[in-house]
Amino acid sequence: MKIALLGYGKMGKTIEKLALEKGHSVVFKSTSDSSEGNFDEAEVAIEFSSPEAAVLNISKALEAGIPIVSGTTGWLEKYGEMVNLCEKRNGSFITASNFSIGVNLFFSINEYAAKLMAPWKEYNVSVEEIHHLQKKDAPSGTAITIAEGILKHSDKKDWKLKTSHMSAAAEENSLNITAKREEDVKGTHIVSYDSEIDTISFKHEAHSREGFAKGAILAAEFLKDKKGIFTMKDVLGLTIDD
Repeated sequence: MKIALLGYGKMGKTIEKLALEKGHSVVFKSTSDSSEGNFDEAEVAIEFSSPEAAVLNISKALEAGIPIVSGTTGWLEKYGEMVNLCEKRNGSFITASNFSIGVNLFFSINEYAAKLMAPWKEYNVSVEEIHHLQKKDAPSGTAITIAEGILKHSDKKDWKLKTSHMSAAAEENSLNITAKREEDVKGTHIVSYDSEIDTISFKHEAHSREGFAKGAILAAEFLKDKKGIFTMKDVLGLTIDD
C-alpha cells in the first residue's frame, strides 16, 4: 500500500516506522512548511496535523480521489463540509477522535456501561482526561466521543468542560469533563459513576503512540479500494445495540 502522510510530527514518524515494518511504502510526506515525494502516487492518505491544517489536508485528498484517514481533532465544526465533499467526489473517508484499538474497544464498553447504568439515577457520571502539555484542544476529542456515548443513554442533554467558575446548576445538569495537562502523558481517560454509597470507574491509559499509529494503519488498509464514509466501528466490526 502506498501511503501519503499529511503531517509528519511525532505521530507521522511513528506511522511511517510501523507502516514500513508491515511492508507498506510512504510515497509522500508533508509538514506545514515542507513536503517530499509525489502525492499523486498515493493509494491512501493518513492525516495527523493540526486543527488549522486538517480541513485543507482532507480536502486535498478528497479532491485528488485519494482515500483519507484523519486523526486530527479540534476541527469537527467543519465535519459536515468534509462529508459533503466526500459524497460529491465519490470519495473515501474515515475520521476518528482516536484510532487506538484499545480506545475503540473502550468506547464500546463505555456505551454498554452507560446503558446498564441509565436506570440508576443515584449515580452521577463524569469524565476525566489527562494529556501532555503540548496538546492544544481541551477537552480531548476522545473525551468528547466518550461523553457522546454516555449521553445516548442519559437524561443529561450535553457535556461541559468543568471549570472553577462553573455554577452548581450547570455542574449538576451537564455531563462534566475535567481536562488536565501534565508532563509526558500519552493519554488517559477515566469514566466515573459516583453515588453516596460507592463509585464505579474504568480507565484507559495509553503507554505509547504506537497504539494510535497501528489503528490508523489498520483503518487505511480497510479504507483502500472502498467508497464512502466509515468509522472505527466499521474497521473493527464493533456494534452496540441501542
